[in-house]
Amino acid sequence: MDPIKVVILCGGKGTRSYPYTSYFPKVMMPINGTPVIVHLMRIYALQGYTKFVLAAGYRKEILFDYFNGRYQGWDVEVVDTGAESDTGERIRRCRDHVGDTFFATYGDGLGNLNLDHLLAQHRKGGGLATLTVVPLRSQYGLVVFDQEGQVNRFEEKPLIQDYWINAGFFVFQKEAYDHWEGTNLENHVLPGLSAKNRLYTYKHVGFWKSMDTSKDQQELEQIYEVGDVPWMRHFGQAVKTAGEA
Repeated sequence: MDPIKVVILCGGKGTRSYPYTSYFPKVMMPINGTPVIVHLMRIYALQGYTKFVLAAGYRKEILFDYFNGRYQGWDVEVVDTGAESDTGERIRRCRDHVGDTFFATYGDGLGNLNLDHLLAQHRKGGGLATLTVVPLRSQYGLVVFDQEGQVNRFEEKPLIQDYWINAGFFVFQKEAYDHWEGTNLENHVLPGLSAKNRLYTYKHVGFWKSMDTSKDQQELEQIYEVGDVPWMRHFGQAVKTAGEA
């Protein structure tokens, strides 16, 4: 059986992260000097998944250059999936580079997932795809007050109970390609699999954060500087240097 590979979406233009992405792919935005995609790859590598397929597009030459022999013990294949391709099309164009089961994820989201649990949940469900969901967190702080209007407390960006959002960290069966619809993963492919009752979820209630904007990058930098890095929390200090040549 072929080792399970990890497809990482890293070909978008990252328009919400300008001006950095005028020159680099968004996945190369740094956290403490290391690209976010490397932090992401370490999450997989420290749990035994070291074969990566980078679905590249915009500024793909930077990825080819950066990963050329830099990380020992990692098998990194950069696939040109087209400069203008959408998310679903990028994964489709990696069809010939994956085995019967493969992980897939966005290149800018970090979380302290147990990937073996995710894989086990996927196999238990018996579907063609499983997506990780996390509780929705408000982007605003809440003011909590009583019937008389007296303020009791403030809640800074609380979780909104019973509402879940797509956090990426997918598992797919290769058979899912036979049911692939459209070019956008979120608007076409996943709803198409759901309509055929072949899509399942894995709930993650630990740390998760995406780097959608420069503000998110700054927040992740601040989290890292505190020292207790949450996406590394369960894996120990070895995570910081794993894979480096």
